[in-house]
Amino acid sequence: MSGGDWKEMFAACQSGNIDLVKYHIETGIDPNYTHPEFLTTALMESVRFKRLDIIKYLLENGADPNIKDEWTSETAISIAEAMGDEVLIGVLRG
Repeated sequence: MSGGDWKEMFAACQSGNIDLVKYHIETGIDPNYTHPEFLTTALMESVRFKRLDIIKYLLENGADPNIKDEWTSETAISIAEAMGDEVLIGVLRG
């Protein structure tokens, strides 16, 4: 499956550009796509940058918080737990 312009969406997750994230999701980017170069998901990156609005949007649009990072075996939830961010943990656990 193609990641479309996943890299642009990935950068938007880092910078907090929710409008760009929404655009890419609405045009068909899979929120669970793992780019072979980055080995992580947009949700995991959003957690690393504490982008709560993007995290919620990705979850509402099918992002799976239990997907493992192919390099570290981390999940979005385990990243939030390591950061000690109770708000993010609660959102990710639903």
